[in-house]
Amino acid sequence: MTTDNCVPECLQRSKEHSDRMLEWLQGRGKTIIVIHDNPDPDCLASAMALRHLLAMKLSRDAVITFSGMIGRSENIAMAKELEMTLHPLSTVDMGEVSAVCMLDTQPGTGNNSFPPDCRVDILIDHHPLREASRACRWVDIRDDYGVTATILYEYLVAQNITIGTKLATALFYAIKSETQDLGREANRPDRDAYLRLFPVANKRILYEITHPKLPVEYFLAIHSGLENTMIYGKLLVVNLMAICFPEMVAEVADYLVRLEGVETVLGMGHYNDEVILSLRTNDSLFNAGEVIRRLVAGRGTAGGHGMMAGGKLGHVPFTPAALEEAEAFLTQGLLRELSLGDVVPTRLIKPR
Repeated sequence: MTTDNCVPECLQRSKEHSDRMLEWLQGRGKTIIVIHDNPDPDCLASAMALRHLLAMKLSRDAVITFSGMIGRSENIAMAKELEMTLHPLSTVDMGEVSAVCMLDTQPGTGNNSFPPDCRVDILIDHHPLREASRACRWVDIRDDYGVTATILYEYLVAQNITIGTKLATALFYAIKSETQDLGREANRPDRDAYLRLFPVANKRILYEITHPKLPVEYFLAIHSGLENTMIYGKLLVVNLMAICFPEMVAEVADYLVRLEGVETVLGMGHYNDEVILSLRTNDSLFNAGEVIRRLVAGRGTAGGHGMMAGGKLGHVPFTPAALEEAEAFLTQGLLRELSLGDVVPTRLIKPR
């Protein structure tokens, strides 16, 4: 993919940022790229793009690292079809690392396991800047962008680097999935990147990613979630109980926010002594990132932006009492945020 058709003035910011970043990295040793514990398409594509940028400009083979697991079938298919090489962060000797790049996440957000006593050198993200991130050496935060991958796409274009079919497919799918085909929090740079990448993306691979085979646990979780869904007027709360992978919560929240009459969905599920949370909204006046941080304050970590956010409550045992308390605590807090104190709750599926 060539980049001659891009408008230079739209790329000036990315050119300046990437020039300074590359200058700082010049001559340094081992570089690692840190992404989410449970990687999604945005951080996977962003990591691929940054690795390609460093290889082309600095002849640097950066190592993409993460903790946790890839659980969602689409994300597994993406990593497999695009032949992504990922390394567990626990296998990296930080004493040998000269530069740390963190993408689509920030220190202290709770969705990455990067050691808090280790410094992040380069931070690129589309979520609002956190106080802890100010300690990073070099920061490019664009919370007016819908996707971090768009920022990395602009870096490649600004540096006149050819984008091959597989990388174009990764970047396109990241924008497609994160913005729900440009319908959610996409701005002009996201739209421009989406339209320019689509002709180059491999359509067969896109089909394989978007239509993966699903494990039986997926359908069992959907069934459990629907049975444990309560509706409070325009708010829907779905409790998936035990889940086999954390991404399941966001997937169900995305699905149920489409329910007629519902504007906001709070999804939750228990995984490894934590309650994983996902907040989705269609209300343009509702800032999901700010709300979920207030909800979990003192009991967990969270982050996000306008229409979508995620988080978790820590140290929650898998017992009926503990899960019921967590659900009640979160629901009551969200009802206060939405001024829905007097609404009478109803079940999505009535008991037989």
